[in-house]
Amino acid sequence: MEENTEKRVDLTLFSEKIQELKDRIASVIVGQEQMVDLVLTAVLANGHVLIEGVPGVAKTLLARLVARLVDADFSRIQFTPDLMPSDVLGTTVFNMKTNDFDFHRGPIFADIVLVDEINRAPAKTQAALFEVMEERQVSIDGATYPMGELYTILATQNPVEQEGTYKLPEAQLDRFLMKLTMDYPSLDEEVNILERHHTNAAFVKLEDITPAITKEELLSLRNLMKQVFIDRMSGKNTDRPELKIMMSFVREGDTVIAALQETQRIYGSL
Repeated sequence: MEENTEKRVDLTLFSEKIQELKDRIASVIVGQEQMVDLVLTAVLANGHVLIEGVPGVAKTLLARLVARLVDADFSRIQFTPDLMPSDVLGTTVFNMKTNDFDFHRGPIFADIVLVDEINRAPAKTQAALFEVMEERQVSIDGATYPMGELYTILATQNPVEQEGTYKLPEAQLDRFLMKLTMDYPSLDEEVNILERHHTNAAFVKLEDITPAITKEELLSLRNLMKQVFIDRMSGKNTDRPELKIMMSFVREGDTVIAALQETQRIYGSL
């Protein structure tokens, strides 16, 4: 049987870019390879990511590093118990010079937004993210402000058992494509971390990291993913439950992105 190669998608550039991103991340973070793969997968699938873990396992560092490797506008919001929705979205201020009201944009206006410790803020502040995460826009005082095409939120949270946290509602979790749990490094990885700090060898500071991919290149990679088709039969003979779940919602001719989005709508978060 002749192999049909006319509809094949050339993923050479994609593989090179992703490998470069992973190598750059590995120069700062020891281990956590699966976590890095899942975060990059969610970003390429145009989804938001929630990273959960105890303090000190590099949740915020990973989110900041991914954002720094992309040459795009970046903003960080530190959620605290006294944070108000207007501190996130922005507020309207009266301008005495023009005798009119001016809208001062909040930190939510960026291409990539890091929401650090999202469950440290109460429900009313968490609700400020509902519209912007779902519809990529913000409505304030009767005006609608759309976000850019790249708009992505990388959020971190501590386990709900930690003191001073507010459990995220299901409606909030539903807006994340993936909820990932970041575990402690292995013994060998801990030794590697100690050696890096002790000898200062192969240790790269976050401030020294330069972008590895432009905003336009990332958007083109996202569009490339829409051309990758997934075979419905590929998930039937597998022992991986997450693939079986995803494949159960794949329709004939669906792309990988459509399959992920459909699974997200059904299960809320993977």
